[in-house]
Parts: sequence; C-alpha cells; structure tokens
Amino acid sequence: MTDEVVPAPANGGRATTWARRLVVLVPYLWLAAFFLLPFVIVFKLSLSETAVAQPPYIPVLDLEEGFEGLKAFLAALSLRNYGMIASDWLYLASYLRSLEVATIATALLLLIGFPIAYGMARAPRRLQPFLFMAVVLPFWTAFLIRIYAWINVLQRDGILNQALLALGIVDTRPVWLATDTAVYIGLVYSYLPFMVLPIYATLEKMDETLLEAAADLGCPPWKAFWLVTLPVSLKGVIAGALLCFIPMVGEFVVPDLLGGSKNLMIGQTLWTEFFTDRDWPVASAIAVVLLCFLVVPMMIYQHIQSRAIERGQ
Repeated sequence: MTDEVVPAPANGGRATTWARRLVVLVPYLWLAAFFLLPFVIVFKLSLSETAVAQPPYIPVLDLEEGFEGLKAFLAALSLRNYGMIASDWLYLASYLRSLEVATIATALLLLIGFPIAYGMARAPRRLQPFLFMAVVLPFWTAFLIRIYAWINVLQRDGILNQALLALGIVDTRPVWLATDTAVYIGLVYSYLPFMVLPIYATLEKMDETLLEAAADLGCPPWKAFWLVTLPVSLKGVIAGALLCFIPMVGEFVVPDLLGGSKNLMIGQTLWTEFFTDRDWPVASAIAVVLLCFLVVPMMIYQHIQSRAIERGQ
C-alpha cells in the first residue's frame, strides 16, 4: 500500500504569497505615510513665499482650477528661501553650532558610556539585568520633567552649588545655567542610554575565548583590549554614536531650557522662524537642509554595514 501525496490547494498558496507581500509592504506604507508624505509637504512649503494670509504662504494649489491652476502653482515655486539661508550667516552659524555641540556631546557620551557598557558586559550574569535596569529606569520619567529637574540642580542656589560649597571645592557659587556646560550636561544625561545599550549589546555577545587566546599568547590586558575588544565593539560604538548624534543636531528642549541665547542651535532657530516670525517657508527650508545634513551619516553607516555583510562579518 502506497501513500499518495495530495498537492496543496492553489488558492492556499496564493493566499500565503499575498500575506507575505502584505507583511513586507506594511513598513513601506508606514514610511510613505509618516515620512515621505510629510517630507513632500515640508519641501513644497520650502519652495513657497511668506504671505500675510491663512495659511501664511503662497502659492496654494486649488484643484478646482484644473491644469492651468497646476501650471500657475508650479511656476510660483522657487528656491529663494534656500538662497537666503546660504547667504545669511545667522542660519549658517546655527548649523555649525548644532554640529559642534552634537559632535562634542557624542564624544563625551562615548567616553562615559563605553566604560559603563564594558562594566555591564563583564559583570556576573545575575547582576546584568539589575545594571540594565539601573541605566534605563531613570528614563521612565517624562523627558521634560527631567530637564526641569536639572534646572533646579544647576541654578545658582541649586543642589550642585550647595554641595560644592559644603565640600569646600568652591568659595563662590558658579554659574551653570545659560552656559554651554549646562547644555552638555543635559545632552549627556538625556542620551546616555542610547550610547550605552548598543555598545553593551555588542560586548555582551563577544566570545571571551578571544581574550583568553590573546592572554595565552602573551598579550597584556591593555593590548588585548585595543586589538580584540575595541574592534569587536566597533559596530555598537557606531550605532550608539549615530543614535545620539542625529537627534542632538536638531535638539531644541535642552539648549532652550539649559543654554543661553547667544549661540542658538538650529532647533531653536527653526522654532523662532516657525512660531515667532510665522515664516513657514523659511522654517521648512531650514528643516529640509537639516534633514539633508542628517541623511549623510546614515548613508555612510548603511554603506559600512553593507560592506561588512558582503565580507561576511
């Protein structure tokens, strides 16, 4: 007696194929709805001109006018706002200031976050969940509340100055608020988990026999760290740096609440143009240029990742 193989119904195979396609299509639909479409709207606004009207820009597309209305709409768009941004030092200074602050803050995060991640990865297994929670738990509180808490800590009569005076470290109360130091403190505190967790995830998976082999070959600990641990953690370092650097370039809350008004970051300039000056076209042009700045490091990282995958690393 032989067993007969019954072929699967064709309709079931087609349903499975469509289900797989739908699963793949969902992320693209999400990106199109919440990234591509808003970007197209902002880009269109950046090509418009400011007007005392509602909405505060021209031209406005009127579909009732048909093809002639579309031609007039497209003819009224221009790159004038981008030319103004390129020629006005205020905007260029804001971009450079944002890049400077984000770069320095990312370097500080790496100097602080790498030892924390390394210590977490080398801690006993039973303690690692508690250390992980110690890093994440403070950030369950609302972001804005934590920044306001830093205002109380850094103000002239705050906890920090009281502690410094009590310990005899200073004789007079230093000024912390409205300084670059306060901005860096706020940024490092706010983005520390985004640096620690990717590095920890990479180090935690590292094969410890590599370090044992290096020790057996006479490699001192510092050299084993430089030649083995650091290269292995490079992916986590790059991921953490991008996760911190990209949002910090456009940061608004921390520099606005903790920093001064002398050197504005691009997020503050964008806020001023959009809500104070009601200049939506210029604000949109600033946002588009900022997005172009941020796309470059992401493309570089994607290229590095693709090359690593091709090499089988």
